[in-house]
Amino acid sequence: MPGDLHNHSTCSDGSVPIHRLPLMAARVGLDTMAISDHDTLLSVQYCCDHPMQDGVRLIPATELTGYDYERQHRVHLLTFWPDPECPELKAHCDIMRQRRNECTLQSAREIEALYPQFRTEQALKYAKDSGVLFKSGIMQALHELGLCDGVYTELYHKLFGWNPRGIVLHSPEYLPVQDVLATAKASGAVVVFAHPTVYKSMPLVRELVKEGMIDGIEVEHPRNSPEDKAECAALCAQYGLIHTGGTDFHGANHAHPYPVGTCITTDDQIARIEELAHKRKVGR
Repeated sequence: MPGDLHNHSTCSDGSVPIHRLPLMAARVGLDTMAISDHDTLLSVQYCCDHPMQDGVRLIPATELTGYDYERQHRVHLLTFWPDPECPELKAHCDIMRQRRNECTLQSAREIEALYPQFRTEQALKYAKDSGVLFKSGIMQALHELGLCDGVYTELYHKLFGWNPRGIVLHSPEYLPVQDVLATAKASGAVVVFAHPTVYKSMPLVRELVKEGMIDGIEVEHPRNSPEDKAECAALCAQYGLIHTGGTDFHGANHAHPYPVGTCITTDDQIARIEELAHKRKVGR
């Protein structure tokens, strides 16, 4: 049976608690799921502690964020089976937690001045599982107050949009993608480039593939364009890379929600991930 290898919970910016995700996978006929919360070891540790739940095998994962400073865009790297005790990985997660909180807490203070009904404490309840206040948590609190009709609506773009820039947007300083790749390698993880279309990342993907810096590409993703999917599939075939699929599930915290199982990874590719992860673990 196939698996969905890209999912988020309340351990980062998803809306569904992590313990509820496996049953969602089981109910759509999947037998494998990776829970890949952003820049955190919480999802890694949960899946290590619960290798099988509700009849679903759980793959420890985290989605690491970096930045391509040459091309000025974010980069997301799915890292499967990282060592949760890796010092470099712990440091990365600590840095990103601190930087994200600094930015969103500043945004929250500014929103208090704009909307007197809002208090930062209301948003912080959405950070209790993750330890990080994400923008989606602020928007959930504003939604509760009747100030917007959802998370990713007109008010979100007014507050946190990129172009035009949101009036309270404060972006964390991301680590260079090459540093994040080095961290992933130090952790022994299998590294898959996530959703190339989302940040218009194909030039970087081509570069990293030729340099042998990634193990695979997330070809099947709801937001990948047909053109990028075709090229990524061809690159995987040409260079012998792992071909994955994942829904990027966030529950209600998504502008265009998709259910678990929308995009999947085939059994043979899951086996390749696990074989490579085992090989790296033995070699550490």
